[in-house]
Amino acid sequence: MTKSDLIKRLAEANPHLYLRDVERIVTTVFDEISAALARGDRVELRGFGAFSVRERGSRLGRNPRTGEEVQVPDKVVPYFKTGKELRERLNVEDGA
Repeated sequence: MTKSDLIKRLAEANPHLYLRDVERIVTTVFDEISAALARGDRVELRGFGAFSVRERGSRLGRNPRTGEEVQVPDKVVPYFKTGKELRERLNVEDGA
């Protein structure tokens, strides 16, 4: 699902809202999550999951074309851990 698909579905589920307002809401939520992660904060959405950042140390890598060794610098990467309710919804047994 793309961002525009999400906006479309939310607009269809909420006909009392204008499409431009739904788009603004979705964009604001994503922007706030991104800003919080950029500050190093953790964002927890109960029942869905938690976004955080993790540091990856520098390492020695290889250029895939030449095979030459290159130094890969430290970096910070986003990390998402699913919440218990989401995991349970994804792993529902047919007989349950």
